[in-house]
Amino acid sequence: MAVGKGNIWTWFEGKWQDGNVAVIRAADHVSWLGSQVFDGARSFEGVMPDLDLHCARLIRSAEALGMVPKITGPEVEALVREKVKTLPQEAQLYIRPMMWATESGAGVIDLDPESTAFSICIEEMAMPAIEGFSLTVSPYRRPRQDMALTEAKAGSLYANNARIMAYARQRGFSNALSLDIDGNVAETASTNVFLVRDGVAFTPVPTGCFLNGLTRQRVIGLLRGDGVEVVETTLTVEDFQAAEEIFATGNIAKVMPVSRLDDRELGIGPIALRARELYWAFAHAAASQDNAA
Repeated sequence: MAVGKGNIWTWFEGKWQDGNVAVIRAADHVSWLGSQVFDGARSFEGVMPDLDLHCARLIRSAEALGMVPKITGPEVEALVREKVKTLPQEAQLYIRPMMWATESGAGVIDLDPESTAFSICIEEMAMPAIEGFSLTVSPYRRPRQDMALTEAKAGSLYANNARIMAYARQRGFSNALSLDIDGNVAETASTNVFLVRDGVAFTPVPTGCFLNGLTRQRVIGLLRGDGVEVVETTLTVEDFQAAEEIFATGNIAKVMPVSRLDDRELGIGPIALRARELYWAFAHAAASQDNAA
């Protein structure tokens, strides 16, 4: 079953196809050794913010795993735009380009760089509502950059993310804060995270154990441009427990206010709402510029 549970369109082997097309074979390297990378972008309200950056990061992730991509970031972007133009403008879409290795290298478990395959999956997926998003704290840690390929958006890293999410869901929460090996907050299972105190937004400084998300970077710039101080620093669970507001940034929802941390009700604060408002304004302004060009 797919993520969005709606219509799906797949680019594979040189053409767009309807549905959840099979793209990986039983003996492919990725099937048993996890050599896959992906990225995610969104289309909503007729806009696709930072699509170019997401496509560029796909290429960097593939290269970090040792693959040789046979397509460029701008070419991936063009394929996505070509397909989205054929779909209803009001459609809410999750856009996922992927690359993986099909063959092993000389050492069997290593991959053959030249065997890189490519696909795009576009799914209908509604933007989540901002009410009722809750967090707990996970006991599972994020790997350091000398323990895993944390600089890549690699599917193999998401088994750990999935158990963080499962831990949260089993306890009645939407997601969970995850810690680095030193016990400081890194991010959640699927998003970067911010807290607000005395009108200042704080977010964990990137240490290499989690992705410095594209939406994270965009929101930091937008808030600073709006006069809000944003501090990237080391943060503990206690910092989040004492926060006036918490919000998350990521591709699925872009900006998501956190209304509860464990048993503490937070509501939805003004900085989180402002960050969301700024992001939507940026997305529509960027789309207008693209159309004018």
